[in-house]
Amino acid sequence: MATATTTEYRRQKIEYSVDKPLNKEPPVKKLISSFITPEDAAYDRNHGPIPHLAGEKHRVVVDGIVSRPLSLSMDDLRTKYPQHEVICALQCAGNRRHTMRTLLKEVEGIDWMDAAVMNCKWKGPRLRDILNAAGVRSIVKPAKGAKSGLHVAFSCYAVQCQNDDWFGGSIDLDTCLSLDAEVILALEMNDKPLSPKHGYPVRVVIPGVAGARWVKWLDRITVQQEESSNFYEQHDYKILPPEVVDSKIAEKYWNKVPPMTDMPINSVIAVPDDNETVSLSPSGTIEVRGYAVPRGDQGPVTRVEVSTDDGKSWSEAEIQSKHVNKWSWVLWKASIRIEKGRGKQILSRATDAGGNTQQKHSQWNLRGVGYNGYGVSRNLTIV
Repeated sequence: MATATTTEYRRQKIEYSVDKPLNKEPPVKKLISSFITPEDAAYDRNHGPIPHLAGEKHRVVVDGIVSRPLSLSMDDLRTKYPQHEVICALQCAGNRRHTMRTLLKEVEGIDWMDAAVMNCKWKGPRLRDILNAAGVRSIVKPAKGAKSGLHVAFSCYAVQCQNDDWFGGSIDLDTCLSLDAEVILALEMNDKPLSPKHGYPVRVVIPGVAGARWVKWLDRITVQQEESSNFYEQHDYKILPPEVVDSKIAEKYWNKVPPMTDMPINSVIAVPDDNETVSLSPSGTIEVRGYAVPRGDQGPVTRVEVSTDDGKSWSEAEIQSKHVNKWSWVLWKASIRIEKGRGKQILSRATDAGGNTQQKHSQWNLRGVGYNGYGVSRNLTIV
């Protein structure tokens, strides 16, 4: 059983606070070193301190529009429901924010580069099994083919956040009840109990959906008629229209714009990185490598292409990952010909099974979320 007794976690307990939460990403070259992202290459995104909870005492309450409210221990979650594994990418909604602010214009928010993403194996009970045990279906009976119109809110009251006294998010009930959506309450990451910084003892895993909804240190699940009232559901992680150019104008739009759910298709070039000097091989080529993720549930990624002439022509890359599914990323590589010189640029674009293909740029928005323009490696010197 995972505990918070190591030196590392004691140090985190002291260092990370509401004012100084843990927010970091690995070097992108390290990130793509393996298909399954190990703990030491995983990014961290927090809006407050890291709680160090006693797993044997922790409980998750299931309430709201249910006929049988539940209070579940971690042992209940582990033994009373079938365990399900899913390999999927977890992405910060602000991944690649730096590219949006440098290629388009300034945005608000932490300056994430290209590595606020991780591809992991998660294990725990399906959320639908727990909701059914709570009697959701005995109360919620939409007409055949109709949506319920209800929401499932996830909450963590363990610590105060920067902009709220608790952290929460929500998604629609229909997704939570879908077998195909594979939503789980994860107890394990990569065959080990969750670490404190990744949500121990339990977090929500919602494949294809922005990481802000994957609530860590989960202690309450509520079926309700409205979205979560939490600040991070209502006043952040939304793609505001381009006319919203400052926080004052944003106040008029927060309640008009839906929260982010599905993450967009994306690709990133990790090798070579910006500003590197790269030597041509004897055959006159260089190696290009990176990762790509599909849009929402429309994976897997089926094609990645690279360009050295600003998108006028494209060469297909080799997808290296062997065990991909519709939720996971792919790792890819290509050998390309490129002329010697300074200021060279390489682009990448991905296509998924749903037919979604990256475009040159995506819509600018004040919070800099959801950027998925072409992957780019800039200002290269080829010798």
